[in-house]
Amino acid sequence: AGLTTADRHFSAERLGRGAIGQAGVTAAPFEAWMDNWHMTSRAPAGADALSALDLFAGGDGFSYDLTLTADGPLVFQGDAGYSVKSAEGQASYYYSQPFYEVTGTLTLPEGPVAVTGTAWLDREWSSQPLSETQDGWDWFSLQFADGSRMMGFGLRDRSGDTYTAATWITPDGTATPYPDGALRLTPLGWAEVAGRRVPVEWRLELPARGVDITTVPLNPQSWMDVSVSYWEG
Repeated sequence: AGLTTADRHFSAERLGRGAIGQAGVTAAPFEAWMDNWHMTSRAPAGADALSALDLFAGGDGFSYDLTLTADGPLVFQGDAGYSVKSAEGQASYYYSQPFYEVTGTLTLPEGPVAVTGTAWLDREWSSQPLSETQDGWDWFSLQFADGSRMMGFGLRDRSGDTYTAATWITPDGTATPYPDGALRLTPLGWAEVAGRRVPVEWRLELPARGVDITTVPLNPQSWMDVSVSYWEG
């Protein structure tokens, strides 16, 4: 679990065992939970379980209690959900729900904050590791004023090459995947974070869709201090 503000970043992690009643998952109706953390479907029987969710998680000094309602379909990344990650052929299965409208409450040390906005859910899994020479993974989700969305990522290789992929998503959920090389990612700014030099500002170019933008983080110190630590701005 993580939460970022302009001047602070919070993160938390929990592990649990189902056999002692600490955690569990049910498929229908869908619910995944651990202690008081939970993701619970509000969707009617027979509907996509992820189309309506209640979500709660938190940690030391923060929590979020959110209601998510999708106004578009699930999007399958890559080739019908098969997302290639390297020139050698490593891949994952990968889908997104990029159409959530959100209401809820963030709880911070100074008190509760009512929020509204949009959200993006990703689900990705694989039986393969990445290529053994890949040691950096930069991922982006973009939401545009006309209702379009874009997913893009680059996997950095020790040789200096970067394997890229992108998906353009129209407002009705139609997805067009783009292969390696179609998306160009250029780091423009770096920050010292948790003893590491991390790229935090980027130029993203997808010429096929006329995209040429620069991303700037709300908070460059957005370090997820968990078992597999990483930067998430």
